[in-house]
Amino acid sequence: MSDMSDVTKDKLISDVKLVIADTEELLRATAGQTGEKIAEIRAKTQDRLAAAKIKMADAEAAIVDKAKQAGRAADDYVHDNPWRSVGIAAGAGVIVGLLIGRR
Repeated sequence: MSDMSDVTKDKLISDVKLVIADTEELLRATAGQTGEKIAEIRAKTQDRLAAAKIKMADAEAAIVDKAKQAGRAADDYVHDNPWRSVGIAAGAGVIVGLLIGRR
């Protein structure tokens, strides 16, 4: 289940980055527009865009931190249980070999 939520988070981050890029492009395209309402909308959009970038950076940092923690936990497990890890890896290799051999 954790792998699925990580994929969903990665997809969300990717989608938000696209929205941010599109918004920046829209702001550049409307730079020549004048009027009080346009200026107000541009200012509000720029503020929200800056906030979104900060939140995106925080989300990416959290994902990287969780990945590092998972890596450390796996490393600790392998160091604490080297023969069990070898057995699991060998078993997985046999299963993959059997699956490939069927084709």
